Amino acid sequence: MGVFSRMSDIINSNINSMLEKAEDPEKIARLIIQEMEDTLVEVRTSAARSIADKKDLTRQLDKYRHLYEEWDAKAKLAIEKGREDLARGALIEKQKNLRKAETIEKEFEIVEEAIEKANSDMTKLQAKLDEAKAKHKALTMRRLTAESRIKVRQKVVDTKIDDALTRYELVERKVDALEAEVDSYDLGKGLTLGDAFVALEAEEAVEAELAELKRRAKGGASKPAAKPAKPAPAKAADGDDEDAA
Repeated sequence: MGVFSRMSDIINSNINSMLEKAEDPEKIARLIIQEMEDTLVEVRTSAARSIADKKDLTRQLDKYRHLYEEWDAKAKLAIEKGREDLARGALIEKQKNLRKAETIEKEFEIVEEAIEKANSDMTKLQAKLDEAKAKHKALTMRRLTAESRIKVRQKVVDTKIDDALTRYELVERKVDALEAEVDSYDLGKGLTLGDAFVALEAEEAVEAELAELKRRAKGGASKPAAKPAKPAPAKAADGDDEDAA
């Protein structure tokens, strides 16, 4: 499993767990950065071990190459001296060291590939880490700005509401004052239904008495004055006129 695949699994696992707990995005971002930093440390540690292995393999490779050349020289010397038996033994040792050197060369290539891969992974991971930190910083600034704006807006809204209510109360009091002034002009002018009937009856009584006075004036001063008629409707007064005639 590659370094990034493993890191992705770890991060996704932790993020899913945090999302289930309804954690905030900023906390998730911090977790991602922490996981990336831990992975970067792990990759560097692995790369350091590979570099150490490469140095050790380099020493071993130099050693077996040197022995290979040494036994090759001995085999040639033995042939020159007519010692075929010694030459055969030298060639056997030469081949042993050659095989060991070839094995170490393969291990060396593997270690070099691991170092190159680790270096590439660290470069990519460092770039991603820098990007994540920049985004986290921007996210933090956005959150702080948003919180500050919310506080300001809340204060402004509260103040506006208070001011609006105060102005509304002033307008309400002015309207009350205007209505009171209008009502003051109507004091004593307003008649109830009962008052209207009383006024009507009083008017009819006055008319009846006036008619009586006119009748007496026409009849002359020698006639005895009749008793004042009781206040009554107009029809009752007409009846009295007919009786008097």
